[in-house]
Amino acid sequence: MSWLVLIVSIALLISSCAKSDDSSTSSTDNTTSSSDDSSNGTTGENDTSPTANILYGVGFGNNTFVAADNNGNIVRSTDNGTTWDNATSPTDNTLLGVEFGNNTFVAVGISGNIIRSTDNGSSFDNVTSPTANNLLGVGFGNNTFLAVGFSGNILRSTDNATTWDNATSPTDNTLLGVEFGNNTFVAVGISGNIIRSTDNGSSFDNATSPTANRLGGVTFSE
Repeated sequence: MSWLVLIVSIALLISSCAKSDDSSTSSTDNTTSSSDDSSNGTTGENDTSPTANILYGVGFGNNTFVAADNNGNIVRSTDNGTTWDNATSPTDNTLLGVEFGNNTFVAVGISGNIIRSTDNGSSFDNVTSPTANNLLGVGFGNNTFLAVGFSGNILRSTDNATTWDNATSPTDNTLLGVEFGNNTFVAVGISGNIIRSTDNGSSFDNATSPTANRLGGVTFSE
């Protein structure tokens, strides 16, 4: 079992993630999937997308993919990403992360926006957020959702994202991603910041990082 932290060498969307400024992002397109898998000799195809907006986050659960974009738009696929339809969204805010857990999809974004779906991503509702800071990533594990973002902000929910509270954070650095594995939450961010929690996300401690580079994401593999 191992943790993999992704080091991002290009500038990520931090201060410019507001929906009004798309010029700060690197080149993007309006397709939802395109790949070239040279390992098995197959080449992926572009799928038709119902939006021309920039899609920032995607999550999977219950045989459904859900992706979110810079205008609060949400698209959904139930056929392994082959076709996509618009889902009902309650916000126009940029959404930057999507996660699935306990039959619930959660998306987070700028201005502390949190939305959730309990109908397999068909429609979403706004949830009261305890922060106005931009939320850049969301993770799930052990019946707990965690969202992370600007100023080291960490939010935590143990009731399927219905209510959220602030968790204790040891950093003021922006956090870009969070993941769960082996009963441990790990979040990463700018300046090589790595923090971890072994109490189900209630509190975090700094971990020694071997890099000062921006860490754009984290994942866990058994």
